[in-house]
Amino acid sequence: MGSKNKLKRFKENETFSNVFQPTREEVISNQLPLKGKWRTDFFKNNNPIVLELGCGKGEYSVGLAQRNPNKNFIGIDIKGARFWRGAKTAVENEIHNVAFLRTQIELIEHCFDADEVDEIWITFPDPQIKYKRTKHRMTNTEFLNNYKKILKPNGLMHLKTDSEFMHGYTLGLLHGLGHEVIYANHNVYKNEGAPVDVTSIQTFYESQYLEVNKPITYIQFRIK
Repeated sequence: MGSKNKLKRFKENETFSNVFQPTREEVISNQLPLKGKWRTDFFKNNNPIVLELGCGKGEYSVGLAQRNPNKNFIGIDIKGARFWRGAKTAVENEIHNVAFLRTQIELIEHCFDADEVDEIWITFPDPQIKYKRTKHRMTNTEFLNNYKKILKPNGLMHLKTDSEFMHGYTLGLLHGLGHEVIYANHNVYKNEGAPVDVTSIQTFYESQYLEVNKPITYIQFRIK
């Protein structure tokens, strides 16, 4: 994407009522006004809050919001020019139960209060296969501990990925740490029983993977 295009999107993001772009300093010093008040101050309801971490273009967040009008969704990514697409779609289609937050995933505990979040989706994260990059892997122990801080007791986690490596790594870690694996599948489109939200929403890249018969994996779990 050209820098001109990026700038245009950043500018348009500033006009969207469903986009929040705090500075890193604001987040770290717990100055995000919506922390602990997402339901009352933005969504204006008491419905469950569901996060999509590393939401990219926001297709999944928007898709989930359309399918689940009784839940509130927040797509989170550091790349605002990407989720511009999802934010714009939501504005144009008057989908009021989805918002977008521009911040780093490792700062998540500064953006939400304890027990404020009901579910977390991680969709197609970078598997960070190189050993030195394990600290950036979004299902490592440190990240799981951060998610636990904001999730309600028994809050659900979802991992959907095209990476067999990420699937295997996460499954092994969850079993090793004694977390509760509710459902795990190496190929959700070939096996029955996957939740409808897993197979009914496809991102742009996911549909490309499916065209070349690349298996899509999924794990649903709880952090104990």
